[in-house]
Amino acid sequence: MKAIGLHKYLPIEHEESLLDIEIEKPIPSGKDLLVQVKAISINPVDTKVRAPKEKVEEKPKILGWDASGTVVETGEDCTDFKPGDDVFYAGSITRQGTYSEFHLVDERIVGKKPAALAHAEAAALPLTAITAYEGLFDRLEIDPADKERNSRKSILIIGGAGGVGSIAIQLAKWAGLSVIATASRPETKKWAEKLGADHIINHHQSLKAELETFQISEVEYIFCLNNTDQHWRGMSEIIKPQGKICSIVENREPLDLNLLKSKSVTFVWEFMFTRAMYQTADMQEQQILLNKISELIDQGILKTTLNQTLSPINAENIKKAHQSLESGKTIGKIVLEHFTM
Repeated sequence: MKAIGLHKYLPIEHEESLLDIEIEKPIPSGKDLLVQVKAISINPVDTKVRAPKEKVEEKPKILGWDASGTVVETGEDCTDFKPGDDVFYAGSITRQGTYSEFHLVDERIVGKKPAALAHAEAAALPLTAITAYEGLFDRLEIDPADKERNSRKSILIIGGAGGVGSIAIQLAKWAGLSVIATASRPETKKWAEKLGADHIINHHQSLKAELETFQISEVEYIFCLNNTDQHWRGMSEIIKPQGKICSIVENREPLDLNLLKSKSVTFVWEFMFTRAMYQTADMQEQQILLNKISELIDQGILKTTLNQTLSPINAENIKKAHQSLESGKTIGKIVLEHFTM
């Protein structure tokens, strides 16, 4: 089968950074599904894993985690899906990725593809939707059912126009929160507003000063999706006493937790691969979560965050997508569809 892989971890401009290859079609067992991949999306984690390092893979490393496709075979322990089912998912970072015609994935982290979406539109969602949903409702512990209480609270989403921010804005609005999103360019501001943000502020300026332009001094929640180090002091200034901060971006410098102490503020990380990576007891929660996202899409409450589609799925186009992400200027999600025959 066709796949796109690497042997060396190189700058994306290098001709060997990603290669079109042929590998054997895998065989499912246990709780694995064999999915025929129809569309994939590219995420920052793809570029981080591919980033230059002193390591050589004897067996080609296949990147990519988001996918939408059709189940063609199932392992003997599968009970939730059957051949012919259309699914979407974000896979596991500990296994081979989705840059391949066929892909093995544990059914416990797979959801039913939204009926209202084509495969390309669905592929834009899983990783970012899981990250946003877990960040908001598991880590920040916002109850999406308590909309009346949430209507009296605000959340700041730092990085509102990116992949995770694009779905987080929609989920936070669905939960009833007042949503403040950061965006710095006219096109990213327009995108965040279109998705439902109530206020837009510039994350290149003082967060406190920017909020004050809307007569807002503090927020109950902060979801940091961009540069934890840069925003750490600013977040500590504007988080409300007993508020909560969640970040998905690893820090490079030590974080001064003492800045949060007097306010009794909670700080928590979100990493959407945790459940699959550690085979946690609640691993199936990601299937439940994705099925909920699918329902919200089909009900018209959420919409896909797809903003660019490339075809076919090959090394050349995946390189283009990686370059776009590494520029730091992408809006929404980049999706690739169709393997050439």
